[in-house]
Amino acid sequence: MTVRRVGIVAKHNLVAASEHLARLGAWLGARGVDVVYASEAAALAGAASHGARTATREALPCEVDLIVVLGGDGTLLAMAARIVQAGRDIPILGVNFGSLGFLTEIRIDEIIPSLERVLDGTAAFDERAMLAANLRRRTGEVDARVALNDVVFTKSALSRMIELSVWVNGGFVTRVKADGLIIASATGSTAYNLAAGGPIVHPMVDALVLTPIAPHTLTHRPVIIPGGAEVEVRMEADGATEDVFVTYDGQSGYPVEEGDLVRVRKSDRTLRLVKPARNYFEVLREKLKWGER
Repeated sequence: MTVRRVGIVAKHNLVAASEHLARLGAWLGARGVDVVYASEAAALAGAASHGARTATREALPCEVDLIVVLGGDGTLLAMAARIVQAGRDIPILGVNFGSLGFLTEIRIDEIIPSLERVLDGTAAFDERAMLAANLRRRTGEVDARVALNDVVFTKSALSRMIELSVWVNGGFVTRVKADGLIIASATGSTAYNLAAGGPIVHPMVDALVLTPIAPHTLTHRPVIIPGGAEVEVRMEADGATEDVFVTYDGQSGYPVEEGDLVRVRKSDRTLRLVKPARNYFEVLREKLKWGER
């Protein structure tokens, strides 16, 4: 791929990134690459960004060939949604400034070497499967979204246990009585799914994960299903639907109503992430202390 213009995004108010934003812009400029700062990142970069192009986060995917994200996974997920909304297919280089940052895999000291590999054409990319979700009400389809990590059904803080009927490829699976339900991609298996007791799934495995959140019965365990399956979640009339919310990647969502049907399947869209020099299991050990005694 040819990279002529790079967009730079930083987590809101991430003062610790200011020096790196300025250095990154100067380094790219010295190599003849145009830099477009997201508006908030330009403010953090200060005087170093004067004269550089700026754009809103919504407009940025249409302006560039690559986006560098400095922050945590939330910042990257929000940018991934904007890339999909813009109909673009451009990669993200995620630089971790958070406490975990499983998607933002690049360390601060790896920014320049990683960019060098992208510019000289030797970088490797991960193609991450995404989730497509459609909400249908009695009046017809009212919402369609794409998520990278997960689609999550949860109750409000003061509501009682919720009840959801789950179907896979048109066949009834179970009626979940729990605090909620997570439908996760393989990439999202290390996010909320993992915190709720779900399995770690290698991101290259073509699979979806269904994980109940604090289920009423101990027999409701997480299950891995084929990546090509379509999952349907129906709101039960006696399941306190007025208190059920569906959220996408923890970034957006809305309350669901009695009779609503949410279908989730693998999206036709994928997200490209610049791979670090380390392999997946090194990242697992570093981020999650996986395998340590």
